[in-house]
Amino acid sequence: MRSILVIVGALVLVYLCYRTYRVLTLDRGLENRIATGAIILDVRTEQEFNTGHIEGAINISLGTIRERYTELDPSKTYITVCSHGLRSVKAENILKERGFKYVFNGGAWTDLEKIVAKKK
Repeated sequence: MRSILVIVGALVLVYLCYRTYRVLTLDRGLENRIATGAIILDVRTEQEFNTGHIEGAINISLGTIRERYTELDPSKTYITVCSHGLRSVKAENILKERGFKYVFNGGAWTDLEKIVAKKK
């Protein structure tokens, strides 16, 4: 029972840290980047993408990004998204390791979709 409580407590702590991180850093500037033509890169699986996504987003799953990053233009600005924000952080780091300078984590696609909808 104690180990379950420790696991649940750790998960709550991770979630709270992520939400704090998101409020302090992720939302800054995304609206402006979208307004100036940033490309939304959805790194969920094709099946997840097909259940709903931001209009105009490109879908390259995290599992294939190491092979398919060559399909992207390193001089363009990308905002990575996924279902909760964890895979998008990994994709952001992978692209930066490969020389992409303008990559930003957008977190959960449903959160970023609200920002995109404001722009319309």
